Amino acid sequence: MESEDDMHDANDVASAEEEDDYYSGGEEEEEDMDEEGEDEEDYDFAEEDDVDTGDYDFIANNSDDDAIASRSQNYTILKEEDIRQRQEEDITTISTVLSISREAACILLRRYEWTVNNVHEAWFADEERVRKAVGILDKPLVKFTNSGEVICGICFESYNRDSLRSVACSHLFCDTCWKAYISTAINDGPGCLTLRCPDPSCGAAVGQDMIDELGSGEDKEKYGRYLRRSYVEDSRQIKWCPAPGCDSAVEYSLGGGSYDVTCSCSYSFCWNCTEEAHRPVDCETVAKWVLKNSAESENMNWILANSKPCPKCKRPIEKNQGCMHMTCTPPCKFEFCWLCLGAWSDHGERTGGFYACNRYEAAKQEGVYDEAERRREMAKNSLERYTHYYERWASNQSSRQKALSDLHQMQSIHLEKLSEVQSQPESQLKFIIEAWQQIVECRRVLKWTYAYGFYLPEQEQTKKQFFEYLQGEAEAGLERLHQCAEKELTNYLNSEGPSIEFNDFRTKLAGLTSVTKNYFENLVRALENGLSDVDSQAPPNMASSKNGAGTSSKAKGGRAKGSSKTSSSVRNTDDSSGNWACDQCTYMNARSSTTCIMCQRRR
Repeated sequence: MESEDDMHDANDVASAEEEDDYYSGGEEEEEDMDEEGEDEEDYDFAEEDDVDTGDYDFIANNSDDDAIASRSQNYTILKEEDIRQRQEEDITTISTVLSISREAACILLRRYEWTVNNVHEAWFADEERVRKAVGILDKPLVKFTNSGEVICGICFESYNRDSLRSVACSHLFCDTCWKAYISTAINDGPGCLTLRCPDPSCGAAVGQDMIDELGSGEDKEKYGRYLRRSYVEDSRQIKWCPAPGCDSAVEYSLGGGSYDVTCSCSYSFCWNCTEEAHRPVDCETVAKWVLKNSAESENMNWILANSKPCPKCKRPIEKNQGCMHMTCTPPCKFEFCWLCLGAWSDHGERTGGFYACNRYEAAKQEGVYDEAERRREMAKNSLERYTHYYERWASNQSSRQKALSDLHQMQSIHLEKLSEVQSQPESQLKFIIEAWQQIVECRRVLKWTYAYGFYLPEQEQTKKQFFEYLQGEAEAGLERLHQCAEKELTNYLNSEGPSIEFNDFRTKLAGLTSVTKNYFENLVRALENGLSDVDSQAPPNMASSKNGAGTSSKAKGGRAKGSSKTSSSVRNTDDSSGNWACDQCTYMNARSSTTCIMCQRRR
């Protein structure tokens, strides 16, 4: 049947790159099969049509990708319990190796940013200097006689010596003063982690044991929270997840490649700048774009482009009526002409009428308003250009949020319903989840490409045209995928029973997912390379750009996803079975098709 041919063709396309991995160890497996028996000998790996794996190819594809991603992940998610466990392990290590108390080990680690090696190096290089620097004393500074009463150094009340406390320095203070001192320090913030003896001349450190003994329950909880936060905030390799309400941290392996990380709360962000994930745009561009979106400079540009200063009081005025007769707001109330900014009392028939001042045109010809008009025109053009990119940036952001909501709804509600309606297990419907995940990720990438385009130099026209071509192709592919997942899926979700066209829908959606991924991989790769494939001095040639966009993934040493294994570099040509590859999206179409079912391009 034609539909079965189409489905097998699409499966060939989607699994072209992963096919060797899916049937891993070809020669070894054949040897194992030979050993198992005669019946296994005739198994032919090439006869894919005889194996009913059509419904699972895209799922296998995704699981392979997940496995690769997990192996190459260069970061670790740390929960609060993980941080506490690491702290305890480091404290135990230092306490054991240096033969000091756990409280002293904790003080040392805080001083050296929770790095065990740094503590060891400093301690064994000059123990006395380290002790003095962190306030860990090996002998008391004050010696008391055995007299029965001692005066507290803060409240100057007399107490029995046994009722007073001190740290290693032996400066004695009463419990009341200690409690007030500790509570005040903890309420002042994380500085309590470096608390010293209350005596102004003493540098002895106050350890956690004193906090545990004299601090209130609330104070001990705050101190513990500050201590755990110090493990993250003092480290150069660990940062908190910036998502609201998330208390996880991310440890990044420096030199590990991309800075984009995804926390356990599903929030993706750049570990380097802690802004939301923005690959392929660099952190510097993102910082400039975020600042521009929030800066007052854009307000000033709008004021300059859409208002004029009152000739008398110089306050900016926006024209909100059709006529040119302007009246400034009280207390100024100056009446003037919007065109020439002259007093309205000077206007009459000799100037062309009250509502058509020709003095402006005459003055403009004389060059009176050249500089002001030039500045206003530049501000207007700058504002229009910024608005163009910002609107598309914001639109893709809102579309991504909606897609993310649809993905969660699909996972929690609709997938189960679709499984019941179409009488298929949820394991065979994962291609829908993969499509939505691809949409969410592509919306994020597309959003940041508009920030990239805003800062792309105007004079590099060839690069700009190549960028806009790649961006346009990727955006068009994403819109086709998004529409298919959002609109066409509803028909099958709301149907009364299994639909015979559902397998065709599976093929189409899975194929669009693969093709869209290919487009965005090419776009991301080109931007990360700074569009270096384009010679900015050469005249633009979109035909060559187009070929580069379609084959760049192969140039990097890998077979392009979505390309047929039987037509690795041949475009729009028939294979041995008569099927043909689209020269735009590389999709392998059935021989009877005259239009590509993915991108609608004619053969």
